[in-house]
Amino acid sequence: MFDLNNFNQESASLIQELQKHVGEITAIRRFFHQHPELSRQEFKTADKIAALLESWNIKVTRNIGGTGLVGVITKGLSSKMIGIRADMDALPIDEATHKDYASVNQGVMHACGHDGHMAMLLLAAKYLSLEATFDGSIVLIFQPDEEDDAGARRMIEDGLFDKFPVDCVFGMHNYPNAPIGQVMISHGPQMAGTIGLEITVTGLGCHAAHAYNGIDSILVAAHIVVGLQTIVARNLPAQDAGVITIASIHAGKANNVIPQSVEMIGTIRYFDPKTAAIMEEKVKSVAQGIAAAFGASADVRLKHGYIATVNHTEQADFCIKTAQKLLKPEAICLTKKPSMGAEDFAFMLAAKPGCYLFIGNGPGDGGCTLHNPAFDFNDANILVGGAFWTQLTLDYLA
Repeated sequence: MFDLNNFNQESASLIQELQKHVGEITAIRRFFHQHPELSRQEFKTADKIAALLESWNIKVTRNIGGTGLVGVITKGLSSKMIGIRADMDALPIDEATHKDYASVNQGVMHACGHDGHMAMLLLAAKYLSLEATFDGSIVLIFQPDEEDDAGARRMIEDGLFDKFPVDCVFGMHNYPNAPIGQVMISHGPQMAGTIGLEITVTGLGCHAAHAYNGIDSILVAAHIVVGLQTIVARNLPAQDAGVITIASIHAGKANNVIPQSVEMIGTIRYFDPKTAAIMEEKVKSVAQGIAAAFGASADVRLKHGYIATVNHTEQADFCIKTAQKLLKPEAICLTKKPSMGAEDFAFMLAAKPGCYLFIGNGPGDGGCTLHNPAFDFNDANILVGGAFWTQLTLDYLA
């Protein structure tokens, strides 16, 4: 549990007001957990959110980027506008939490905590709409398809920031193996950019007992896998982060046939686009050079995916000030290291100034880690995360 003494005394009245709604929002979070929906299929989830927002007198716009929706709360006369985003989709995983609110949709579960992300924002939304006083607008962004195909980008392409021209935008993700409720904020890169990697190695198939009559595509592929691992170590400065991973290799069907070709797939991860460009060029030259040395060929195909998630300094500083107003120092971490995982909130940060932060979900014991069948969002974070979003909004729209 989160120790309520970690809230600063000056935030006591806000916490008391929010606590009145925590029971209701916790039940809603567990409803989302019990009824998860995959990317681009968040129909009932969006219906539930829209009904809740409208019941709290919040204007709702549906079907942005597919199943995405936006709620807007406006008070006073100011043109200032802040955006806060929560993702909605679940994962294709069979749940093994054995909770009484476990998923009833076989093969689908909220194994990344998006049910909790929605709940934190809904707690803030209810209080801000029905009880708070501020001057300006808050745009509540409920985004589909984070897990699969960049729903954030699709919402932007569908006019999200044209229809709702926010000054800045913020997002939050739970973080297992960090103390419950610890708010984690840092400057610069937070999550990596991604490039999909496919390599087809073509040799000359032959009988496995007479390898000298062919060109062994599997041997060539093995040398390429090893060669690719020299790129980061020998072509990037030590302070520049990069990852090149071959994650799957497929070739052949018989134990006495050297196959004509090998298919390999993998990923490239980076924070700096300049680093990405170096790795892209070297992957091609290393793979093709090694293949040529054996008399084989290598067809290298690269597909850019998510861009890097990079916080803006001014908005990160603003989040830090809000956290320090709300929480005691022991409940704040300002030294979190960036992750080579990927996050489509990057596209929102590329379009608008903002900050992506994290909230500790507690120990990862028993598999309570992201994308694991035993994962569950920690309900104690509904109050902490909801309070943070509320205070951030009140600070910005003061």
